[in-house]
Amino acid sequence: MQSLAMTENWPVPTAAAAVVRADGTVAGAYGPTAHRFPLASVTKPLAAYAVLVAYEEGAVELDEPAGPEGSTVRHLLAHTSGLAFDEHRPTAPPGARRLYSNAGFEVLGDHIAEATGIPFAEYLRQAVLEPLGMASTTLDGSPAKDGVSSVDDLVRFAAEVQAPRLLDPRTVLEAMSVVHPGLSGILPGYGHQKPNDWGLGFEIRDAKSPHWTGAASSPRTFGHFGQSGTFLWIDPDARAACVALTDRSFGPWAIAAWPPFTDAVLAELRG
Repeated sequence: MQSLAMTENWPVPTAAAAVVRADGTVAGAYGPTAHRFPLASVTKPLAAYAVLVAYEEGAVELDEPAGPEGSTVRHLLAHTSGLAFDEHRPTAPPGARRLYSNAGFEVLGDHIAEATGIPFAEYLRQAVLEPLGMASTTLDGSPAKDGVSSVDDLVRFAAEVQAPRLLDPRTVLEAMSVVHPGLSGILPGYGHQKPNDWGLGFEIRDAKSPHWTGAASSPRTFGHFGQSGTFLWIDPDARAACVALTDRSFGPWAIAAWPPFTDAVLAELRG
């Protein structure tokens, strides 16, 4: 795909990208796709998928208590537990606001570890990474932000989400559907969004503006971006997903570069 070559013009030391269709075929790849990059918050969809495996295995329930008083596993996945961004202290009642929280995913990791008797990084490896052949992916700390992976590995994950084998497709449909509709909140890097829609570990595009995806991205597009200059989106209407990883922190360069890149990818897919 010629559109992927746009990464050559990004002001970053290293970039790699790929597009994978819903049938699992790779439509195109560019750059060092085997190179391992810090994922930052693109770690969260991987962690969320492991939580959903634990749910399907019966280790946890989505509506069981977890986190602060009144919060559940579902609240933590959807950033509605009320926990602060990077502190393990509640700042709002559960379900009242969309408060994007790294702390919430750290609580989730501890909750799954306690429920399964397996450290969360190891549970993630056994439940998601190993079955998908994601041999270059590791979690070296927080389930919110300390994953390291490659484009090649995330292509495998994006193919799985589009045609699930590890989860019931109905569970994935729930993960990409809005949890607690109508809540406002801050989308990191993009300011206040009303509503700030989120699924179970995946951000949902809907009509957000500004946004890190493209003007041509469907409202059903879901995924995540990371402060290390990384993103993964899945557009069900385009029947494709795109991964882009870099080694330059998110900033104005990404806000300027990512939407036209996504629009070019979607135009090429349509063409």
